[in-house]
Amino acid sequence: MGNLMGSWRYKEPSTVEECDSTWETDSESDEHQPGGEEEDSGISESMSPADAVRGAEQLDHGSPQSSTRMKRSFYAAKDLYKYRHSYPNYKELRQPNEYRNLRFYLNKIPLVPDGIYIEEILTKWRGDYEKLEHNHTYIQWLFPLREQGLNFYAQELTQDEIKVSKRRFLLAYTIMLDFFGIKLLDKNGNVARALNWQDRFQHLNESQHNYLRITRILKSLGELGFESFKLPLVHLLLEEALVEGTLPNMRHSALEYFVYTLRQHAQRRALLRFAQRHYQPPENFIWGPPKKKRIPASGSTVMKAGKNEVVERSVGKARSPREGRNNLEREADDMDERKSGEWKTAKGSMVLQEVRGRVDLEEYIETIPL
Repeated sequence: MGNLMGSWRYKEPSTVEECDSTWETDSESDEHQPGGEEEDSGISESMSPADAVRGAEQLDHGSPQSSTRMKRSFYAAKDLYKYRHSYPNYKELRQPNEYRNLRFYLNKIPLVPDGIYIEEILTKWRGDYEKLEHNHTYIQWLFPLREQGLNFYAQELTQDEIKVSKRRFLLAYTIMLDFFGIKLLDKNGNVARALNWQDRFQHLNESQHNYLRITRILKSLGELGFESFKLPLVHLLLEEALVEGTLPNMRHSALEYFVYTLRQHAQRRALLRFAQRHYQPPENFIWGPPKKKRIPASGSTVMKAGKNEVVERSVGKARSPREGRNNLEREADDMDERKSGEWKTAKGSMVLQEVRGRVDLEEYIETIPL
């Protein structure tokens, strides 16, 4: 997988604005990394460290917001910033014979402290919602990360262990989706409500500790080569929370955490624009683009070398700086809509897609070696 940072020098962020590059233009960010992964920090609503700590206490994984003016959580922003930048300053100190994650996924050792092998979980735990709910040790073994979790027996993931069994990982993912009331439709990661969605969504709306699990699963998807699976899942959860009203308690976790696990700027922007259209009350939506800065007097607009063709074309056609910015924003919106089109499938076509996708998915998983 490699380090996405390259020669970029890591600077510890101290504010939310330093953690969030979501609203940078494509020309300044997405073109630097394969697939548009994040490289540099951008701008958003400014917040001091003291305010950020208070915001983290008030707005953290499903907790209600008591303050009249909502603020973004600095804790959440910093955590996801480090994840999207592949854990800067992370050092692997273990020897290959200590790779517990890999050995667990190869079914050679059980998870600690319960002594359960992965094959038992994959073959016997599906649909056992009581066990999946109340056991708090398995999740960090099934979805490893390069960060320490609550189960100190589980080791942090290493670069070599990222080669864990893709087949077993996908099976573990489908088990957890079913626990949440969701089903995986195809090998592209598209998801939909499962048959048991009503009971499971009601439970998910009330058991907010599962939002921490979802954040971990999303992170692990990106670590183990399934980055493309995040977008459909986060979009579904946002739709259920903001449009359908089935998961109202999830909306802040989805916006503070789930969205920001996606490494591509354009995908995050598309999700946030979708959320902004449906968020109530709209004046409390704090995840949108920063307030526009005043455009300098005519003749002072300078284009950086390497700007992509959308930016150059927009400014080139403009008769004034203001018009140029408007054209740029419109074309950037269009670009986001095109990039995010993979999950904007009409609901009427989902049934046919599901029938085809389920067969393809089963065949696909079977072809992946253990």
